[in-house]
Amino acid sequence: MKRITLLLLTGIFITAGGSLFAQKLKSGSFSALKGQTVVDLQYDYSNMAVGKYKNEADYIAKRVKDLNKKEAGSGDIWAKAWVNDRSARFQPMFEKNFNGNADKCELSGKEGADAKYTLIIKTIFTEPGFNIGVTRKNAYINMVVELVETGNPQKILGMCEYKKIQSVNMMGYDFDTGSRIQSCYDRAGDKIANFLCKYMNK
Repeated sequence: MKRITLLLLTGIFITAGGSLFAQKLKSGSFSALKGQTVVDLQYDYSNMAVGKYKNEADYIAKRVKDLNKKEAGSGDIWAKAWVNDRSARFQPMFEKNFNGNADKCELSGKEGADAKYTLIIKTIFTEPGFNIGVTRKNAYINMVVELVETGNPQKILGMCEYKKIQSVNMMGYDFDTGSRIQSCYDRAGDKIANFLCKYMNK
């Protein structure tokens, strides 16, 4: 009983998939969404660290250099995919699962939606993970979610932090980095929608 109480107080939860993640309301609240049916979704990767690199640009430069050494041009192809996966894979997956769960509180989210409020989804850390057959490591992301008035991002109404939203194991077949990270956004959409619905259903 004491252990359960401690976990709840610190905002640490165990998901159905068995992974551990932390959710913490940093400031304000999300109660402004009560009565709203749509929210604009905006994504921000501008201050993202990756793995052991505090700066994403340093991670990309090192990865491109290493891959190009092995096969000329492969690093440049990888770098394009690293960025393009955001709009092609991660954000659509996040939105799909966000709406699948937010439907229970009659809320929907869409990038560029005509809405009174905007959710800014800031990815502040990405662990790409790896799978080389004999050993593997899950990908995970850390996020900060801010609720603002659309067109007035400086006025933050509520801020929530998420740590270690992990990828699904995929039965060991998650060899592709993009697939592992996409799985993180899949779970993030679920978690954030469920969190918002608690406010909207109060």
